[in-house]
Amino acid sequence: MPYEYLAHPSDMGIRGIGKTVEEAFAEVARAMFSLMSDLEKIEPKEAVSLEVDAETLEELFVRFLSELLFLRDTQGLLFSRFSLRIETEGQRFRVKGQALGEKFDPKKHPRGIDVKAATYNWVHVEQKQDGTWIAQGVVDV
Repeated sequence: MPYEYLAHPSDMGIRGIGKTVEEAFAEVARAMFSLMSDLEKIEPKEAVSLEVDAETLEELFVRFLSELLFLRDTQGLLFSRFSLRIETEGQRFRVKGQALGEKFDPKKHPRGIDVKAATYNWVHVEQKQDGTWIAQGVVDV
């Protein structure tokens, strides 16, 4: 499984795992949206461009998930796939790419947990000794 849930006393911990930092970010975004609905029912009909920057990978993680929640709230979209590129520019990190999904349809998309926000609680982004990347944190549910 490329993403997993982490036990947390009051909210929900999520972790993305990938061969690259981009894959880890994409998987943690999938984990977040899998809490909200069934990923298998979210078709990649619409592509939304996104670009977020931050001083650290951990801050980028929170800002990236927050941007996806903003797009959900303002455009009524659910996402199931992500095409991302993370680059460094001076002392900053930037994620650019696309989130693919479709408008929420209550007849098609079963309601899951309402994710309210991405938090800085338990945020950790690192490359393990075997080369695998993990990106994890807690979302407010």
